[in-house]
Amino acid sequence: MSELERVMFVDDDPAIRDLIDVALCTVGGLSAQGYASGEEAVSAAQGFAPQLLLLDVMMPDMDGPMTMAALKSIEGLEEAPAVFLTAKVHGKEVERLMGLGAVRVLPKPFDPMTLADDLRAIWAETEKGTAG
Repeated sequence: MSELERVMFVDDDPAIRDLIDVALCTVGGLSAQGYASGEEAVSAAQGFAPQLLLLDVMMPDMDGPMTMAALKSIEGLEEAPAVFLTAKVHGKEVERLMGLGAVRVLPKPFDPMTLADDLRAIWAETEKGTAG
C-alpha cells in the first residue's frame, strides 16, 4: 500500500487555499499544490501527478464536479480519489456528490490541524478498496 504524498486542491477563495496549503504542507507534511480554478488544475495536473484531489464544490466557470470529471479524464488520474469540500453537507447534496464519484464529502469549515490526517485516512481506505 502506497502512502499519500501528493494532493491537488482547487478552491476559488484565496484565503481558503492558503489555509489548505498550511493544513496540508506545514501541519501535515504533504506535498500539495493549490489552484484557483478547475482550468488551472487541469492544465497543471499531469506535471504534478496528484494522488488525491481535494475540490471545492461551488466555483465559477468549472464547478467541483466538472473539475473532477476533467481531472479524471487525464491519463494516470482516472483512479485518483476525489474529496469534496463544501459548506452544503446536507444529505441530498452529499448523495449527489458521492453519486458523481467522490469518495468523501468534508464540511467547510474544516479543521486545519486534522485535514491532512483526515485525507490520509481516506487515502488508506481507498487503497484498501473499502471507501464509501
